[in-house]
Amino acid sequence: MSGIEATGDEVVHKDRTKTGATRSRAEAERDDKPRPNIFRRVIIYISQVISELKKVNYPTGKETWTYFLVVIFFVAAIMLFTGALDYGFGKLNAVIFG
Repeated sequence: MSGIEATGDEVVHKDRTKTGATRSRAEAERDDKPRPNIFRRVIIYISQVISELKKVNYPTGKETWTYFLVVIFFVAAIMLFTGALDYGFGKLNAVIFG
């Protein structure tokens, strides 16, 4: 049940305000199907992991190298900035308390 209805070219959002109390656990629908055994669940999990990994779009070697250089540049820039602040505050400390 989505909250959107499409009629022709216009989209109408339904009001999803609750109209009554939430049902209790006893009234909720029960799924009485037995769970598969542990080995079957492991097999299902591994097959789902493999399925998801097939959807991954890995970067090319050139893209990886570019990302590596960008990270190195920004780390160096932050190190220089932090070092300059440390040096400046050290000199200021020496002047004030020195």
